[in-house]
Amino acid sequence: MYREISRKCKFCEDRTKKIDYKDVELLKRFLTDRGKILPRRFTANCAKHQREIAKAIEMAREMALLPYGAEFSI
Repeated sequence: MYREISRKCKFCEDRTKKIDYKDVELLKRFLTDRGKILPRRFTANCAKHQREIAKAIEMAREMALLPYGAEFSI
């Protein structure tokens, strides 16, 4: 019989974790290899924290900490 796996938001479980645009290593976990933001169904974040992550990624892109698209090596 099919049983749905309940996944919890990492940021709701651990209140000490903060979403900050300067924490590039944390934000890279929520990006694809092409530079797109992963949807909630893959990251298992709640809606509140998914919005905060999206805002932090956009801010990090404006500050040139993260690329807008895929990184190409020449």
